[in-house]
Amino acid sequence: MVTNSDHADELAAPLDLLLTSSAIGIGRRMLPNTSWNRLAIELARRPGVLGAHASELGHELVDIVRGRSQRAPVKADKRFTDPAWQGNPLLKRSMQAYLAATDTAESLLSDAHLDWRDDQWMRFVIDNALEGLSPSNNPLLNPLGWKALIDTGGLSAVRGLRRFATDMAGAPRVPAMVESDAFTLGENVAVTPGAVVLRTEVFELIQYTPQTAQVRTIPLLMVPPVINKYYIMDIAPGRSMIEYFLSQGQQVFAISWRNPTAAQRDWDFDTYGQAIVDALDAVERITGSERTHLQASCSGGILAAMTAAHLTEIGQDDRLASLTLMVTVLDQARAGFAAAAIDEETAKMAIAVSARKGYLDGRALAEVFAWLRPTDLVWRYWVNNYLQGRAPAPFDVLFWNADTTRMTAALHRDMVMLGVHNSLTEPDAVRMLGTPVDLSRVTVDSYVVAGLADHISPWQACYRSARLLGSKDLRFVLSTSGHIAALVNPPGNPKAAYRIGPADQADPDAWVDSAAPQSGSWWPDFTAWLADRSGPDRDAPATLGSPELPPLDAAPGKYVLTH
Repeated sequence: MVTNSDHADELAAPLDLLLTSSAIGIGRRMLPNTSWNRLAIELARRPGVLGAHASELGHELVDIVRGRSQRAPVKADKRFTDPAWQGNPLLKRSMQAYLAATDTAESLLSDAHLDWRDDQWMRFVIDNALEGLSPSNNPLLNPLGWKALIDTGGLSAVRGLRRFATDMAGAPRVPAMVESDAFTLGENVAVTPGAVVLRTEVFELIQYTPQTAQVRTIPLLMVPPVINKYYIMDIAPGRSMIEYFLSQGQQVFAISWRNPTAAQRDWDFDTYGQAIVDALDAVERITGSERTHLQASCSGGILAAMTAAHLTEIGQDDRLASLTLMVTVLDQARAGFAAAAIDEETAKMAIAVSARKGYLDGRALAEVFAWLRPTDLVWRYWVNNYLQGRAPAPFDVLFWNADTTRMTAALHRDMVMLGVHNSLTEPDAVRMLGTPVDLSRVTVDSYVVAGLADHISPWQACYRSARLLGSKDLRFVLSTSGHIAALVNPPGNPKAAYRIGPADQADPDAWVDSAAPQSGSWWPDFTAWLADRSGPDRDAPATLGSPELPPLDAAPGKYVLTH
């Protein structure tokens, strides 16, 4: 059961290269291909290594059968915590045999010395296969299922079958991680007071009510990912990034993207880049400020960086007081499994699929993300929902993750091809709003945040991406969290820590060795960094919006409610 973000912090924000798997289906990633062939060839070239591992496994299996093995799960492995895995001889031996086989498979893969692309592909395949074969997933072996069956007089099996049928009836075909009615927008998530002050065909602009008598002169505009709802930035009281920024005197605006349908199939990079420019225009008109801090996350960060390059190219870069990119990968080289899993043929196939539908369904992307962390995001809920017949625990981040949106076919095409060609690493290789994109010309002060445990946007890729910018004042922050927990990281968490410093070394590992860890959240450092670049304080506005841009609806607005 998930009770905190430890098992949910990796799954929800989009990774652009995985848009191919989402379009053509995760099953294709499990089918034999050239990576399988190269693994077989490399192992065949090392018969001694293969024989040694087989011999070691054989001897250990004999010890397991005889009850002499000391094999035990690591402390962090929660699959085998029930006492029956140690007390029941059959269960103990099945667990030990599984753990021994898993270690052997992982050792063989490491000893094959594949190149990074084949290694990443095969790790995905092998990890998913091994996780699925765990005896903890077997309804005939898992003691939690038997205990639930006895405790409920058989009702757990009925409930589990009903939940399984419901989940498999439609995408994403994985166990539900949260009930669809566990939270209500505007009541217990996305509750920070504010108002929609601009609504276009593409987005709503939300202005939030100041929480201090004095506010900073230069406002902040927040740009969310394009395939998730914006309210991860306002997830819940006490953990809301927007709420915290307001409490520090920052004027805050946020974009809420429209959930597109096939009718919007032609919305592309330019459509979303123009939307950011339109939002900047509105923020300037409402606040009277000539400059705005621009903050964006994940795929929203890609769009924001490209828009910043466009503004620089047309001589309007002075409109930006700073640029903040959170868990954003601009340099896709060796960016984890996603980069390994993509090629021109797969990209074209994925683009054709979304072109026929007019969009990429966010539920398909959610399914891909779940299989990136199968133990925590699939099999944990398999046991809870189906074997035990229980409802998943309510958790707001998982609710947000399940509240998916669609991506237009044209934007999907642009994002995929950007990743295939790694275009942002080459000056003028891609265009935004008619101008070439050269990130090295973006010289505005920049703040870049990454998560140490982020497997969707690897921190090393985020670090290399930061160095693409031409900013002379560039601060890189590495949080000890994953993709979501790196952002939803309020002060007060005793486990939180981060490293911080200029991105002045070419090697990410050298940088991390030189940056001393600091305890706590990076939020206070960021708001202080903003304050130094926000001019003098001024009286907070008495009303939201302006005469020409009056409030339309209370936050969180209408677009966020569209499914």
